[in-house]
Amino acid sequence: MWPNMSATPFLLTGFPSLEAAHHWISIPFFAVYISLLLGNGTLLYLIKHDYSLHEPMYYFLAMLAGTDLMVTLTTMPTVMEVLLLNHRAINHAACFIQAYFIHSLSIVESGILLAMAYDRFNAICNPLRYTTILTSTRVVALGVGTFMRGFISTMPPIMRLFSFPYCHSHILSHAFCLHQEVMKLACADITFNILYPIFMFSLTFFLDFLIILFSYILIFQTVIGIASGEERAKAINTCFSHIGCVLIFYVTVLGLSFIHRFGKNVPQVVQIIMSYVCFLFPPLMNPIIYSIKTKQIQHSFFRLFSQHKCRN
Repeated sequence: MWPNMSATPFLLTGFPSLEAAHHWISIPFFAVYISLLLGNGTLLYLIKHDYSLHEPMYYFLAMLAGTDLMVTLTTMPTVMEVLLLNHRAINHAACFIQAYFIHSLSIVESGILLAMAYDRFNAICNPLRYTTILTSTRVVALGVGTFMRGFISTMPPIMRLFSFPYCHSHILSHAFCLHQEVMKLACADITFNILYPIFMFSLTFFLDFLIILFSYILIFQTVIGIASGEERAKAINTCFSHIGCVLIFYVTVLGLSFIHRFGKNVPQVVQIIMSYVCFLFPPLMNPIIYSIKTKQIQHSFFRLFSQHKCRN
């Protein structure tokens, strides 16, 4: 059933033609890696241990931080192996599984951003019913549904990768595996693997973004109707962090998708850099944005720091 398991492994290239500089390039990547782990790990710790953050908004933020951590742990180990240790070979099964998690977690993150928009919509447009709408049960259901959508929807094209013969080049142009790169190496009919991601992209990322956009149109209409200028500012301020995360995520995802689909004349190095930006920049920036723009997160961090200082 799986004809590729003993075949020649794929080779991850990192940055083609810059192999001599890989050790130097690994330094900023390692710094980003540690920052990603610390930033998202700190958010998860604060939300778990600070009871003032046990609200739907922060539960969704914890899901976002957890997803970003999983993206980081899925991609960065192979990146560091290629850049720092020059371990370029990856067997087919490991490559396909990595691609599965990368693409699944991207859809999960899109779904979480959509759930966070639903949270902000109810907090501003239905404040009196907020606690009855976003109960703990519903938050859990939204989280489970979001993860199930991501991990189930990406299975069909990834499962087909296992059955393809690979008789073309085994060289991949990144330091991690992506479905759109692997499928090009198959000596088989890949029509399904070309069309299915387009369908899923429209049904997930594009549709999620449209719903988020529509929800913010309704939110801004509600905010404009608030009589007090101070209340208007307070209401809209609770949305700034989410808006920033949405823009960073969808701009990078749409940019990478556009380059892969239509950027035949785009230099390969631009495609590679855009891939790293897409999978590393949102997880890096999300904790920073929420730490800067959310006073509750700031207060929680200072309380944690003060308690740790007192113990010492």
